[in-house]
Amino acid sequence: MKLTQTFTAFFQSEKAGGLLLLFATVISLLLANSFFQTEYISFWETEIGHHSITHWINDGLMTIFFLLIGLELEREIYHGELASIKNAALPIFGALGGMIIPAGIYLALNYGTITQNGAGIPMATDIAFAIGILSLLGNRIPASLKVFLTALAVIDDLGAILVIALFYTQTISFVNLFIAFAIMGLLFILNRRKVHLLTPYLIGGAFMWYFMLNSGVHATITGVLLAFVIPFGDGGKKTSSYRLQHFLHKPVAFIILPLFAVANTCIAINTDWHEGLSHENSIGIILGLVLGKPLGIWLFSLLAVSLGICTLPKDLKWKNILGAGMLGGIGFTMSIFITLLAFKNDGEDVITFSKIAILVASFLSGTFGFLWLKLTFKTPKN
Repeated sequence: MKLTQTFTAFFQSEKAGGLLLLFATVISLLLANSFFQTEYISFWETEIGHHSITHWINDGLMTIFFLLIGLELEREIYHGELASIKNAALPIFGALGGMIIPAGIYLALNYGTITQNGAGIPMATDIAFAIGILSLLGNRIPASLKVFLTALAVIDDLGAILVIALFYTQTISFVNLFIAFAIMGLLFILNRRKVHLLTPYLIGGAFMWYFMLNSGVHATITGVLLAFVIPFGDGGKKTSSYRLQHFLHKPVAFIILPLFAVANTCIAINTDWHEGLSHENSIGIILGLVLGKPLGIWLFSLLAVSLGICTLPKDLKWKNILGAGMLGGIGFTMSIFITLLAFKNDGEDVITFSKIAILVASFLSGTFGFLWLKLTFKTPKN
């Protein structure tokens, strides 16, 4: 399979970004458990304009991350793996299985408890980490598996966005929500009138973000909505969508996601940290990501092929899809993001133990996926 130039650039940026994420996480955990623990943790809690630095990163900068995800999704729909229903069916079914089965496992353990709201946590896949681990295997991995995992992770992110919008919105200010959508409508009109200058879209997006923030719906949703009103045109290098997407790759991969990782993994790990792993919430997260993800992705992909909806690429076998599913269990960024929304009213202990469970599950999923794919692809591809 020939990789498009845009996909290659995206894959390369996510690959490097994933490795940087790993480094940032390790450094943050070390600092949070060093002699500088108090100063380091309190730094991220410093308030600027009535919000902590961490809050500004999670609700502000992460909107830019979701804008990039939206632009990637739009490109996949028009010119990429999702442009054809037959090509899109395999990663779509895989992503559905990778969301439904983990959420089912989590709910089976937590239904009726105070932590049942965390069912969305094991549904997520960290695209940067997953691709970063896949890239360590070098040229032994065929292009078709790279495309499958990338498309699956993008669809998975869309699923996470819908989960956030539908299940983690508590109170809604319909006036602010109406204003946000009215601004989006104006930007859509500019799109239809073939206004290609990015400035009005970015200014309008900033106002959309403000009103969405005050509507009760999570402000990061603005990023995805804005992506779909920015002119796509023919998808060429001179279009507004391509230029913005190309510009955002490096800031997101090398600044925004590492900042998110550092700010949200400054966890003071006590001597009794392992006790939290015995809680139903932690068990649900770990089993959902480590077992539920690969099982769901593999089963639903097999179902789609068995029903004749799509075909398995000729250079792949089902054991390869299982390996990709294992990498799909690296939740990290998105799982932590959903944790903060799910348990924001349940105290720091629940959030901390959930983060530790996510780190453990992501480490296990990444390790198992790497070793499994290394065994199933023994010889490098030309």
